[in-house]
Amino acid sequence: MQIQTTSYISFILCVIAITVLLLVLYILRVNKKSAQELRKYISQHLLTRAPLNPVLSPRQELPWEKEGVFNPAAVLIDGKVHLLYRAVGSDGISRVGYAASDDGIHFGTVNTAPIFSFEKPVSRLGRIERYDPVIYPSGGSFGGCEDPRITKIDDMIYMTFNAFDGWDFIRIGLSMMTEKDFLEQNWNKWTKTQLLSPPGQIHKNWMFFPEKINGKYAILHSISPKIEIEYRETLNDIGTTSPFIQSPVGVRTAGNKNRWDARIRGAGPPPLRTDKGWLVLYHANEHNESHKYKLGAHLLDLSNPTKIIATSILPVLEPDQWYENDSKPGIVYACGAVVRKNENDEDDLYVYYGGGDKYVCVAHTHLQTLLAYMIEHGSVR
Repeated sequence: MQIQTTSYISFILCVIAITVLLLVLYILRVNKKSAQELRKYISQHLLTRAPLNPVLSPRQELPWEKEGVFNPAAVLIDGKVHLLYRAVGSDGISRVGYAASDDGIHFGTVNTAPIFSFEKPVSRLGRIERYDPVIYPSGGSFGGCEDPRITKIDDMIYMTFNAFDGWDFIRIGLSMMTEKDFLEQNWNKWTKTQLLSPPGQIHKNWMFFPEKINGKYAILHSISPKIEIEYRETLNDIGTTSPFIQSPVGVRTAGNKNRWDARIRGAGPPPLRTDKGWLVLYHANEHNESHKYKLGAHLLDLSNPTKIIATSILPVLEPDQWYENDSKPGIVYACGAVVRKNENDEDDLYVYYGGGDKYVCVAHTHLQTLLAYMIEHGSVR
């Protein structure tokens, strides 16, 4: 009798265990399906790639951009989009090229010569000085002006970039000119490169807010593990009579194991002011796809931009098109974004990015659609 009772209890416990297991598997399946559906919705409704992509490709007849045109900065002036893109030549040097468009997609104006070059690099003994995407996986160049960002503040144009002169020299460069000279394409008016970051430290992806905050220039220099902004009254004295800008060095993580962005690579385009907050797009890698650069988004408080008020719970753009997997597979890298009015007088967001370290591409969406998604699904309390 006791044996039968024990067997019966064991049978009941086994049934309960199987039921619980099936319930857990069902919940996981539903959650996985929901996550997949949400990711599919995001990819179809948030950022729509232009059918014309890539909008710029390397011109083989021009040695200075033969190997790649990508990672473009963007600024909107009087309805026209101006792009400053990174161009890699067959000599292994990164320079800046220029293109312009009236509708944000068709770029009929493209310069045949670079508009800016970093005064360095200088030859170094033992360094391989040629285009080589294996030795120099960040675009294949051994030096020059990489990944520019452009910001218009009042009547001045400010360009920050990664000043690269070998793996022991990756600093933040700054050059500027008047808006008038920029529009007249007086490219010889760029100021000599000024370095904002300290020597002996590796820094990338710094940019200006598009307006002064409390009367000071605001420089976004880190977004992980927290938002860090440097405020300066003047710029010309940085590194001379005033100190270089100090910023965290090394690998950045999201600080939350449950988030998609396991490793934060850095901010993308300069912040954009919206009615809901400062929109900051950024690059990150996921846990299970650490080789892929994907695009996320933060919304920062307007009065206190070091505070994140909403974020994207999934990537808003992932590398799944051929032109994002050609030269260097798995790369979408945005350095420029503008807000333009559409035919209904609504705000559309245009994001300009490099595909596969080879091409210039664009994706767009209704600005309020993106903001509503972030606030509904990713509000930070």
